[in-house]
Amino acid sequence: MTVPSHDARIYDTRICRLGEGPLWHPRRGQLFWFDILGGRLLSRSPAGEDLSWLFPEMVSAAGWVDDDRLLIASERALFVFDLETGNRTDLAALEADDPLTRSNDGRADPWGGFWIGTMAKTGAPGHGAIYRWYGGRLERLRGGMGIPNAICFAPDRSAAWYADTSDAVIWRQPLDAAGWPEGAPQVFVDLRPEGIHPDGAVVDAEGCLWNARWGAGQVVRYSPEGKVIDSIALPVAQTTCPAFGGTDLKSLYVTSAADGDTSPDAGLTWLVADMAVTGLPEPRVVLPRVALSRVVLAQEMPEAGR
Repeated sequence: MTVPSHDARIYDTRICRLGEGPLWHPRRGQLFWFDILGGRLLSRSPAGEDLSWLFPEMVSAAGWVDDDRLLIASERALFVFDLETGNRTDLAALEADDPLTRSNDGRADPWGGFWIGTMAKTGAPGHGAIYRWYGGRLERLRGGMGIPNAICFAPDRSAAWYADTSDAVIWRQPLDAAGWPEGAPQVFVDLRPEGIHPDGAVVDAEGCLWNARWGAGQVVRYSPEGKVIDSIALPVAQTTCPAFGGTDLKSLYVTSAADGDTSPDAGLTWLVADMAVTGLPEPRVVLPRVALSRVVLAQEMPEAGR
């Protein structure tokens, strides 16, 4: 199946140094995404108003908890953030004792957990890891990575995918009935011979993986067998992550990064409307039933756009 039109238009004109982590909130009907290096969570209201929350640390990925709360991954912690009040509830420290690393790509899993990757702030190899937060605990799943990316899950819950951007490989990890890794990961796509670096990814309702290619200005669709079956070209080089959204989940949003890209529109957020394939609604993050203290972390910041 192919996309009838691959025309990408600008969705949001605010420049992100490192746009990442697009998330369509199914209850709010609203897209959220991050500028990691700018410490910002970005969104637009249903009326088209620019929304932004500024944090004192890098933030990179999120899952939705309920109508007003997101679980957010930062360079130091996983926390729940109330969009209406600006209150933060810490859930778990995330390599808080290592000032040289930060969070990167992440996504909620179908069991109500949340997977998150970490990496060296310099991108140095060997410092990256992937964790799963589930049932109130954070467990390290894999270490010794460069830049973990492309975390997403099969519609039938049989597997997770993730990439190491620096190693140019996308992996398929079988999962058990509770969503934990079962057995060794398998190479899904090896892009080393082509010199292509896989970035963020999302899975559609047909079980195909849409992967952004860092440095190549593309989002490529892979079949469940790892074959390229479609692609979308964007007018920027540093495409970072796609996300399905819209009322019918047939809009594809794509974030990009301005750092390292001389394209005139680098760092903007893009939209490809009227896709021929449908995305999957993002699963809800399920919180443990414990009382945690709250602190105000961020303030909504008015913006005038680009």
